[in-house]
Amino acid sequence: MTTDRTAPAPDGYVQPQLDVPALTGLLDGEYAEVRDLVRTNLVTYASVLEEADELGIDAFRERVRELVVGMAATGQTGMGFPKEYGGGGDVGASIAAFETLAYGDLSVLVKVGVQFGLFGGAVLHLGTERHHDAYLPRLITGELMGCFAMTETGHGSNVQALGTVARYDAATREFVITTEGEQARKDYIGNAARHGELAVVFAQLEVGGTSEGVHAFVVPIRVDGEPAPGVDIEDDGRKMGLNGVDNGRIRFDGVRVPREALLNRFADVTPEGVYESTIDNPDRRFFTMLGTLVQGRVSVGGAGVSASKVALAVATKYALRRRQFAANPEGEEQLLLDYGLHQRRLLPLIARTYALHFAQDVVRGQLHDVFSGVEDDPQARRRLEARAAGTKALGTWHATRTIQECREACGGAGYLAVNRFAALKADSDIFTTFEGDNHVLLQLVAKGLLTDYASEFEDLDQLGMVRYVTNLAVETVIEKTSAHKLLERVRDLLPGGDEWDQEAGLLDSEYQLAMVRYREEHMLAGVARRLKSGIDRKRDAGAVFSEVQDHVIAVAHAHVERLVLEAFVEKMRTLPEGGNKVALGLLCDLFALSTIEADRAWFMEHGRLTVQRSKAITREVNDLCRKIRPLVGDLVDAWGIPAEMLRAPDLVG
Repeated sequence: MTTDRTAPAPDGYVQPQLDVPALTGLLDGEYAEVRDLVRTNLVTYASVLEEADELGIDAFRERVRELVVGMAATGQTGMGFPKEYGGGGDVGASIAAFETLAYGDLSVLVKVGVQFGLFGGAVLHLGTERHHDAYLPRLITGELMGCFAMTETGHGSNVQALGTVARYDAATREFVITTEGEQARKDYIGNAARHGELAVVFAQLEVGGTSEGVHAFVVPIRVDGEPAPGVDIEDDGRKMGLNGVDNGRIRFDGVRVPREALLNRFADVTPEGVYESTIDNPDRRFFTMLGTLVQGRVSVGGAGVSASKVALAVATKYALRRRQFAANPEGEEQLLLDYGLHQRRLLPLIARTYALHFAQDVVRGQLHDVFSGVEDDPQARRRLEARAAGTKALGTWHATRTIQECREACGGAGYLAVNRFAALKADSDIFTTFEGDNHVLLQLVAKGLLTDYASEFEDLDQLGMVRYVTNLAVETVIEKTSAHKLLERVRDLLPGGDEWDQEAGLLDSEYQLAMVRYREEHMLAGVARRLKSGIDRKRDAGAVFSEVQDHVIAVAHAHVERLVLEAFVEKMRTLPEGGNKVALGLLCDLFALSTIEADRAWFMEHGRLTVQRSKAITREVNDLCRKIRPLVGDLVDAWGIPAEMLRAPDLVG
């Protein structure tokens, strides 16, 4: 449908007319064909949304596996693998397909992620031709199912401290894989409890009694459907959600695998037992290995945005048909979305979802360029890792918040399982912690900011980061953050001289960008000073970091919000004039001003927002909500979510 123009408002505003198919095309971007293939598959297998509620856990797991193999046959899940093995040869397309798949059942999504993203990605990116030839053709079709066995009961985010050990036996030319205690058992491993035949196992490599750090090995965990000798597999059982994914625990009791089982792209062991690597520094080697798996974070961040879209589409459509309370005794009851508070609840979330969509476009493009070799600068890879971490954190936190708000906005009907929110809430909740706990990921973002993605980036744990920063003159760190230079740039761009933040128009994108840039750079200079001060007083680096950890997270959060706004503004600048650009401009303004409004205390504390201007921002946010209200049905339709995926008969009809 399209939105009719109305007469000009007193302030000259004219309601834009939206071209929904064109807006969908803009959002789908260069991967429109890939996304349409996924939409077709989602409709074909739409019954899985009901089956998730109707089937027992064993039957549902089998159904999910069947769907994953069916989708693989269409080419949807193999987009990121080389063409010579049956893939599509396009990393960006694989991420776009995954994002779109998140409109459907999330057990199917995660099963796809485990099989083709984690297990398949590890074989592809950490292995060499011998592993590709042996596994990729059957892996891509789903015939060979596998696991990504990294996380342990006692070690989640701290991968370098994993307890599983792989000792090289030169006499037999084999690695011996052993679980050293209960804390070292592999846990929460997707595909382990039922379907996995192989596992990529991350373990501490020991060669000749010397530890060489964490490496990855291909290890058979089942033979003819039964656990392989020396392998003990336990079902993790029911979870809060995603019960179509067979998560399990794995223990290894002296399991022997041939020397060739080592995924040897970055390091190898000779038959005689000599360890060799093209990367001398063990920390750098470790982070290089993990960096190849960054696409998982990009995928999950995009999936969080897509899950938010589903929730918002349902809640918006409900608010456009549900009436409650009459405005006057004789009148008809009002639509929910005509209430200012309801607009305030949903429309800033829609604006933020659009903003995150465009930010996801940027990080997906960077991933594609780095992994396809278009961009081979080491700093580009570091920036990608940090940006992927930050976008994943904000995208998945946004999903958790949005799904909850939308559920509440649908009242009692939203609580019924038939109306999709129960599944969305339960299945997406884990997104905030898998592929990296969000708080840990934001520390990675901050490390990049504080070290300027220096050559030492890979080597620095949090204590190393403290020492790196404090070994610099604090003035040098502040010069990098250049808050004073920012103010000079702002004075050149905006009216008002030193009062730029009081005189500029609230809807000026340069003002909005200046505000979020100032916040980030001021915070960054502040945390650098605090780190330096603590070390200058001869305090323990770990204690210093712990004390400023909340500041570190705030810096990273501010940084990523700035990147998100920049992505939205840059997208706006590329659009042709017309109704779609006007509508997206309203959303961009709403995202920017609601972001500033949400952190108004910080801006006021630091002299960048007066009481009067703060109130003006709130009035502007309310006005933007009123302007977007007539457009909102088209704006959620433009996401192109198949009607079958909205599965909320009581809410959308």
